[in-house]
Amino acid sequence: MFTREENDRLTRVGTGTPMGETMRRYWLPALLSWEVSEPDGAPVRVRLLGEDLVAFRATDGRIGLIEEFCPHRRTSLWLGRNEENGLRCVYHGWKFDVSGQCVDQMNEPRQFCSKIRVKAYPTCEVGGVVWAYMGPEGRQPAPPKFAWTQVPETHRTVSKVIEECNWLQALEGGIDTSHFTILHRALRLDARQPGVEPTTPGVRGGAPKLEVDITDYGYRYFGIRPLGESQYVRGYHFIMPFTQLRPPGPERKEVHGHYWVPMDDVTCMVWNFYYSYGEEPIGDRASERYSGNAYGTHVDPKTFRPHRNRANNWMIDRQMQKTETFTGIDGINQQDRAVQESMGPIVDRTRENLGPGDRAVVATRRLLLEAVDAVERGEEPRGLEPSYYEARAAEIVLPKQEDWRGALLPRMYPESGGRASIPMRREPLALQDALGD
Repeated sequence: MFTREENDRLTRVGTGTPMGETMRRYWLPALLSWEVSEPDGAPVRVRLLGEDLVAFRATDGRIGLIEEFCPHRRTSLWLGRNEENGLRCVYHGWKFDVSGQCVDQMNEPRQFCSKIRVKAYPTCEVGGVVWAYMGPEGRQPAPPKFAWTQVPETHRTVSKVIEECNWLQALEGGIDTSHFTILHRALRLDARQPGVEPTTPGVRGGAPKLEVDITDYGYRYFGIRPLGESQYVRGYHFIMPFTQLRPPGPERKEVHGHYWVPMDDVTCMVWNFYYSYGEEPIGDRASERYSGNAYGTHVDPKTFRPHRNRANNWMIDRQMQKTETFTGIDGINQQDRAVQESMGPIVDRTRENLGPGDRAVVATRRLLLEAVDAVERGEEPRGLEPSYYEARAAEIVLPKQEDWRGALLPRMYPESGGRASIPMRREPLALQDALGD
């Protein structure tokens, strides 16, 4: 049973909260590079871990990420003028560089700039994304060089969409593999979901058996489904604290993935990435199959808010639900957001009844609680080292009697030839006692 105290420890992300301080030890995707592509261009609002920030690209190309409100009279710096390597408040002309240092005070005859700073966070650009580090100075982890960030731009796509619920229930919905053949089921082949082919084994397979291997970056987990005389095995990765890698289909040299990044306690930004590690570039990079949300069709490209949302009941079509799709909601990602948002802003986990199909969810909670405890002891949490750089998601169909681990792991760790285990700094977590086996 998950206690109310444990629920609060993992869901609250503001400054000084256990999970908030833990999150601040990792690189966080903050905004897409194209949002601040122009030096001296318009600043952009960013909300991360309950903090209101403003991002801007300076004249020399550096990116500043500073608190939104001017320390003089608390005017929003989003209104500011981005000029000559600094953001200038339009109210009294105080100007701040990318480090947050005040460098000019237009209204003061005797300036005291050296005494004034705003909060500023280090950033880096990797894979077309601006990442932020909000933790203690001098303790930045390895750069966030996920495999998808290292392929050519033509071979990847990344997008984001706002979800109106706590980050943890959104994450748990994403890593839950057993819902795939239920929530996303098409009742007719001609009503199939974008990105789900009628021949996809998971559409035809039975309920999965789940196996979880704890690693030094999080865990890898497998959904094993019977498929006639064969078995269909889907291998995922969970990388601390909010990253999932998932496979798109057998024999495709592609990987999907998500980040569920807390904006505050009751809102998160869902990042979707997709990349090809084959020779051919991605085709229609704007389609929902690749972007995960299809800007303009499902998501407002200016606000990143979905057109289907809680306010309009996700545009559920009850007739479609009877005849075409299991939910009556159009689109895989829209269906996921609907069920996750329907739980309320922060789900009450004390009232859950978990089973063996929730093994990955339980593992996630245990790892997050472990990380929170480690940070409170002054230690580093799991997942800061670059051991996840080469990790890929993969899936395979093979005869029931064959060793699926021997066949699948080389695809999941291609650079090391499929290592059977990952070095762990801590003992594996016990999962059995939390499940209703």
